Amino acid sequence: MNFDSADAITIAAAVREGKVSAVDVTKAALARIAARDHQLNCFTAVTAKIALVDAARIDREIAQGNNPGSLAGVPFAVKNLFDIAGLTTLAGSKINAENPAATQDATAVAKLKQAGAVLVGALNMDEYAYGFVTENFHYGATHNPHDLQRVAGGSSGGSAAAVAAGLVPLTLGSDTNGSIRVPAALCGVFGFKPTYGRLSRAGVALFSSSFDHIGPFARSVQDIATVFDVLQGEDDRDPICTKRPPELVLPQLKQDISDIRIAIAADYFTKGAESEALAAVQKVADALNVTEYVTIPEAHRARAAAFVITASEGANLHLEKLRCRPQDFDPATRDRFLAGALIPSNWYIQAQRFRRWYRDRVREVLQNIDVILAPTTPISAPLIGQQTMILDGEEIIVRPHLGLFTQPLSFIGLPVLSVPILRPNALSLGVQLIAAPYNEALILRVAAVLEAKGVVSAPVIFNALN
Repeated sequence: MNFDSADAITIAAAVREGKVSAVDVTKAALARIAARDHQLNCFTAVTAKIALVDAARIDREIAQGNNPGSLAGVPFAVKNLFDIAGLTTLAGSKINAENPAATQDATAVAKLKQAGAVLVGALNMDEYAYGFVTENFHYGATHNPHDLQRVAGGSSGGSAAAVAAGLVPLTLGSDTNGSIRVPAALCGVFGFKPTYGRLSRAGVALFSSSFDHIGPFARSVQDIATVFDVLQGEDDRDPICTKRPPELVLPQLKQDISDIRIAIAADYFTKGAESEALAAVQKVADALNVTEYVTIPEAHRARAAAFVITASEGANLHLEKLRCRPQDFDPATRDRFLAGALIPSNWYIQAQRFRRWYRDRVREVLQNIDVILAPTTPISAPLIGQQTMILDGEEIIVRPHLGLFTQPLSFIGLPVLSVPILRPNALSLGVQLIAAPYNEALILRVAAVLEAKGVVSAPVIFNALN
């Protein structure tokens, strides 16, 4: 078996059938990390010893005739804001490095382990998840496997790059304003942000509580569906986690999609982007025979309101440390939090009022359309350290602009999958598949068709690696 390119489902089946041991799979993953991560800087910690212990336990269960789970022996890693028992949860910061080690795994980590997956480490991110590039002031930048001179995206950049480079087949990240979808698009993998509250955030360091989601990265739709199914379920440790019963999506992937109404996002989602980003959307639309367009009203105001709310909530969460230890923040993060702390309260209240209005307008749109197509990012991966770019004849700041098309959707907690578009000899781009809350199955069914047609694909990238 080619451990570098096999997806999680293939690995798990081989482990359960005794074709390969979980220990050998884990050793191979650890060897890949040791060989390649010095170029990529995805990992902030590698949990080799405990990973091999867990893998040996899975092999014993199989030898005893037990089924260790749907992800038996599959190596995975998580953004370093997920609690890992025995490790300090950094959340990309210097300040958190002084905290005691976590005493238990985050709920999502525990669920993946219960399904037989083997945790091999924690992954780099923007400090406190505030950014779109993973150029971490304290722990260094994560490099894009397509081109080591370019960003991996953020704030879950380590999570996306680790999957794209074949270090592990599965990772977890978090998404506030696009922090799963942006790096997924720039690194060329699948990145899934389910409905707000659908998956437990217990044991996850938050950035903006009313926005934060968690979700998986993977190289196949089947893997995304499998992880989503494993992670579903209510959790009293997370007060916003839904009590809605799980709806398994893996068994639905092969269902016909002819009854799914699909449209292309118009107006706001067709402006301020390079032509190649819009061409990627058109490629998906053509493959699905989609010609209808739909307008999501006031998306530009939704993005502005998202900035106000996330900056305010993030600043409030870190206010005490901003007062007593400002020098220990990444300067860029510190300045954004300080700006958030100065936002007038009436701005925050007005942004929340608009949020309710906007949610109702989008709900009306989604009564007539099941899935909407939109670009994930307006550009492909910029260079590490790049501050500005020229787009439509105007000089713009790169970092916040990467979330142009993701923020209006996080704003009201919609489920979204970023799918990677095959572009030979070109940098990766992504297309968002968007649906109404709790309609994750519709999104993944459409994605499965696109994958079967060869329109979307996430091969392991070796181009930039020696």
